[in-house]
Amino acid sequence: MVESQVVVAPPAGATIFLVATVTPGHEDTVRGLLEDVAGLRRSVAYRAPEDLLTCVVGIGSAVWDRLFAGPRPRGLHPFVELTGEHHRAPSTPGDLLFHLRARRTDLCFELARLLTERLRGAVTVVDEVHAFRYFDERDLLGFVDGSENPQGRLAHESVFIGEEDPDFRGGSYVTVQKYLHDLHDLPAWQALPDDEQAKVIGRTKAANVELPDGAKPADSHVALTTITGEDGGERKIVRENMPFGTVGEGEFGTYFIGYARTPDVTEQMLRNMFLGEGRATHDRILDFSTAITGCLFHVPTADFLDDLPAAPGSLEPGGPGGDRS
Repeated sequence: MVESQVVVAPPAGATIFLVATVTPGHEDTVRGLLEDVAGLRRSVAYRAPEDLLTCVVGIGSAVWDRLFAGPRPRGLHPFVELTGEHHRAPSTPGDLLFHLRARRTDLCFELARLLTERLRGAVTVVDEVHAFRYFDERDLLGFVDGSENPQGRLAHESVFIGEEDPDFRGGSYVTVQKYLHDLHDLPAWQALPDDEQAKVIGRTKAANVELPDGAKPADSHVALTTITGEDGGERKIVRENMPFGTVGEGEFGTYFIGYARTPDVTEQMLRNMFLGEGRATHDRILDFSTAITGCLFHVPTADFLDDLPAAPGSLEPGGPGGDRS
């Protein structure tokens, strides 16, 4: 049975997001670290197992063929930049993602320290975000985030690859974007009455209840990010968004992270948000929140990381991980 990484997990109290690019010529160092991530996590988590430290590793399209010989995940490609009439979703560099979660900040920090220490000189950290739980799972706009996440078996069916890509069954895809609420956006947002804010989001603020279809504007966030398949059923992703901020620098916002079985679902959501759909020219939440990064990663299984495929150019195609039949 395939062992997946811990993609579906209880809400965390603290999170660190690390995005890094790999320096050419240092791929062997990265491969060595990938094989040791599970052990490093266990070493830190052993001190406080009840605080549920996890680390999910994602690998980007640009570095995949530099690290591994053999097949690629079918859905892996660079993040697709979107430029709409009013807003833009940029595509930014990112070869590796480390998504660290726990009930305590110190566990995340210690594991992040060990990871970056091992990778010193081999990677450049291009984005580092220390995020936190904000009251009852709310974002900095004051709304509950992620309440529509699938649960149980549906969550696993929504995020883990199946027989459609048997070489990577049990893996996943993850899209990340860093959204900022700048010093002009937030006061404008706070000036809106709660009922107007609810129309932007598509849910009530206090009770976190989705607005009925007749009252939900076509350009609300909920309306544009609800994706249905050809069978009429809703296609789901698992969001693990977290708020972050540095009050002295005035930089704060929401770090979007969405896990999915295929990137198609998340990409359709983003197209609707930035390019519009039907009567909506764009998602109104973008009038108060600006995307400044965008990356897509494949999340391999835990088994894949424990037994990596051969490196490119290896003379041992049947070596460690070389034969994955």
